[in-house]
Amino acid sequence: MPQSHKHHHHRGAVFLAGAGPGDPELLTLRALRLLKQADVIVYDHLVAPAILALARRGAQRIYAGKERGNHTMPQDEINALLVKLARAGHRVVRLKGGDPLIFGRGGEEAEALARSNVYFEIVPGITAASGVAAYAGIPLTHRDCAHACIFVAGHLKNGSVDLDWPALARPAQTIVVYMGLLGLPVLSRELIAHGLPAAMPAAIVQQGTSASQRVVTGTLESLPRLALTAGLHAPTLIIVGEVVRLREKLNWFVPPEDRGEGAALEAARLSSAATAAAVEPSAPPQISPLRRAM
Repeated sequence: MPQSHKHHHHRGAVFLAGAGPGDPELLTLRALRLLKQADVIVYDHLVAPAILALARRGAQRIYAGKERGNHTMPQDEINALLVKLARAGHRVVRLKGGDPLIFGRGGEEAEALARSNVYFEIVPGITAASGVAAYAGIPLTHRDCAHACIFVAGHLKNGSVDLDWPALARPAQTIVVYMGLLGLPVLSRELIAHGLPAAMPAAIVQQGTSASQRVVTGTLESLPRLALTAGLHAPTLIIVGEVVRLREKLNWFVPPEDRGEGAALEAARLSSAATAAAVEPSAPPQISPLRRAM
């Protein structure tokens, strides 16, 4: 039977929400509304401070970020925390960079909530692949050169880079690698070994969609050296494929620090939540009546 809104509100609820790739204006209206009404926000490392600034002033903020080799809170503890907060009657926003279900462990958290019979909803966000590629001027698909796109994580649970290389090296597709900076030399070597041309265009984007965005382009063979020379650091996104050639024509976004006149205004837009805050909703978050009891 469907659970009533009133019953959910009393028992608490968890909203697994995507914060998008960085620029506060890429936050969805749904996520913004929930932030304005949340009792507690459990947020990740990649959530921009300007997005946190949009939250209700009295909301409790709990950092549960994970950086490579430095997990503030293990995943099991995060799962248990979400259950505990909801059972205490709180409206909890579990805020994740990008989209919660694309390399965001949102599926694991949703499973834990379902096992505990805690009401939850999933609020999709703009994932890094689409957001960062757009701001880098790189279409992920294009009729002339890429008919498919594949997303992979650049490091696995044990820290290795052991991917399905033959599947990745297929022609006419774009490869997008999340969290791949440290594994970039292995990625390049293996893709070339499995048949991709050494001259295949490739790009790496640091802090995409933000005022600090940096883009380095080269070839599959040269990109590891170029990224090292540029001194790039996480978070980064790697894009491999013929579509990278289009950046030269489609590069519309220039970070404020690389511009002259007007840069200060753009920097303010990217670092401030003023525009998004202007659409602050007054209604509480609506919980779908279609959600079924588990």
